Amino acid sequence: MKHRFFWRQCLGAMAAAVFGWSVLPARAAVTVGLPEAPEFDIRRDATVAAVERTLPSVVNIATSRLVEYHDYYEDLRREFFGLQPAQPRTEEQLNSLGSGVIIDEDGYILTNWHVVSRGSRVQVKLADGRVYDADKIVATQKSDVALLKIKAKPGEKFQAIKFARPDDLMLGETVIALGNPFGLGVSVSRGILSSKNRRPATGNEPLNIADWLQTDAAINPGNSGGPLVDLRGELIGINVAVYREGQGIGFAIPVKQVSLAISQFFSPEVTYSLWFGAHVQAGSTPLTIADVQPGSPAALAGLQGGMHILEVNGKPVATVVEFNGAMAASENHVASLVTETDGQRRSIKVRMMPFEDMLKQKTGLTLRELNPQTAARLGLSSTDGLLVDTVEAGSPAAAAGLKSGVLLEGVDGTGVADLLDCGLAFTGKQTGDTATLNLIVPRNLGNGFINLVRTQLDLKVR
Repeated sequence: MKHRFFWRQCLGAMAAAVFGWSVLPARAAVTVGLPEAPEFDIRRDATVAAVERTLPSVVNIATSRLVEYHDYYEDLRREFFGLQPAQPRTEEQLNSLGSGVIIDEDGYILTNWHVVSRGSRVQVKLADGRVYDADKIVATQKSDVALLKIKAKPGEKFQAIKFARPDDLMLGETVIALGNPFGLGVSVSRGILSSKNRRPATGNEPLNIADWLQTDAAINPGNSGGPLVDLRGELIGINVAVYREGQGIGFAIPVKQVSLAISQFFSPEVTYSLWFGAHVQAGSTPLTIADVQPGSPAALAGLQGGMHILEVNGKPVATVVEFNGAMAASENHVASLVTETDGQRRSIKVRMMPFEDMLKQKTGLTLRELNPQTAARLGLSSTDGLLVDTVEAGSPAAAAGLKSGVLLEGVDGTGVADLLDCGLAFTGKQTGDTATLNLIVPRNLGNGFINLVRTQLDLKVR
């Protein structure tokens, strides 16, 4: 027995040395397991990784509006039996129109203006299934970009997408179009960047194909407003349209135009009707001043394009949202900024100006927003427009012949519904510039009749 055991050990050792076998003792249990998963999964490539980073920021957008309708049989009863007409019935129509992307942890969302323009109520659905109502904050028809804000619980945060550098786009690079069409779940398509925007921005002309990015990544109507991202998962554009005349041609608003729209949205002018006069570039780190209006409070304080903004009122600011909120919280509209240029820090105080004061300074007009009672008294069906309350003697408005009681309905051909619209129309006007005012002049014909005459006046800004 000893000899057999000895030879068995010898054979086992030889087999192990030559073939890598092992001889197990008799009656030993043999456990056969599945092979261990490799540390690297070949399927999880750069595209998958970019999609995983981006998905939590993609939302579906549905809008609804109240539609009045009359019942046919009630109309018959009223006509033939003399019954009192019933109140018009209303029905809420919900349409799942497009997609959007979260750009700030507080729940700000970007989408296309055409996605939300006709809805009275907006609802968003996140990739994880959560549903929220959202407010329409501001939009620009020119760039087809709109800003929404999720109605979230206090302190609730959301995952925001990162922005790519506007000048860091490569023709032929892989791009990914994402959306949440019709609320059915996230949709992903991949392609290449086929073309950059083909012309520089031109005045107030609406952006079109020549201004957009082109890609062969499939963009369907439900993806409008969703993000176009690179392989880093960074936003390079907002999906906007598909070219129906050709196959595999989609378009997106470039991140440069998106950043410009955000800089305008998150500004003291748009949010708080305070004239600041400088735009802060969205997505830049640190925050950078993109441009400064000549003669504005920002220019008079010494701010210049290219300056980095590190602090506002003693607190660091990292995003345009934080910057905008800090500026608005400034006591007496005076903000203390810490800026940096070429490594040199500088403290600057900026005194912002309410739009009412700015308009009076530039034109000599004191304007008042219309209420329904005043609009009805003037025979107007809308409260859009501003009533001229007073005209300063010796001012540009007086020189142009403006009188109190006149209704201002537009500046340079663009309608002004309120002080915000009018203020924005004049912030870019410099001394000596001409503003063409679109006016409605009410004329009393007696016996309670008023004749409304539309006219235009040119006014020299002081």
